[in-house]
Amino acid sequence: MLTYEQVMESLKAMGSESIKNVFRNHGAQEPFYGVKVEDLKKIQKQVKKNYDLSLQLFESGVSDAMYLAGLIADEAQMTKKDLQNWAKLAYWSMLSEYTVAWIASESKFGYELGLEWIESSEEKIATTGWATLSSLVSIKNDNELNINQLRALLLWIGDTIHQAPNRVRYTMNGFVIAVGCYVSELSDLAMEIAQKIGKVQVMMGTAACKVPLASDYIQKVKDRGSIGKKKKMARC
Repeated sequence: MLTYEQVMESLKAMGSESIKNVFRNHGAQEPFYGVKVEDLKKIQKQVKKNYDLSLQLFESGVSDAMYLAGLIADEAQMTKKDLQNWAKLAYWSMLSEYTVAWIASESKFGYELGLEWIESSEEKIATTGWATLSSLVSIKNDNELNINQLRALLLWIGDTIHQAPNRVRYTMNGFVIAVGCYVSELSDLAMEIAQKIGKVQVMMGTAACKVPLASDYIQKVKDRGSIGKKKKMARC
């Protein structure tokens, strides 16, 4: 079994300046080594799930290690306190909107924390909340979801998204897409909300990424007959 020190040494050796530049353009900040996700997954295959190591890696503050922590986290052992701590420590979107959101949604606290986080006045916590709920609807059977509450959230987004903080707009838009694609009963309403909100403006830094048009995204999934088809897990 790899130790924390061995993993950190491997990450440092795998880093490259070109990948660091890519991550910088997306908002990453030092310290990080610039390790490709595909290389992180090589370590993941060796380690598999390891709760204690995942906590150590996330506490390191090194972005590459924090992302790897999400890949090897044991969602069954993650406590609410662990997840709340991770949400506070995550300092850019790759961690807050993906790593933390994925593990929270796979844990038994995902729905509770997602609803708590979206109410936060701190932008990155709110984005973690919306991303958590988006991941959750992609993996939970519809009969496990609170359909009425999800409907209310869609309507809320329809009325408020353009006044929300920058990255919150991005993750709200993502939530509309997720519900439209993964929750059959609410797909039509999600499409109505997507058409209502139209194009969502988000400052994406120096990256060339674009905000997906929710209505187009949902329609493509509908056209290929995949509405309501769930994922096995949130993390990837």
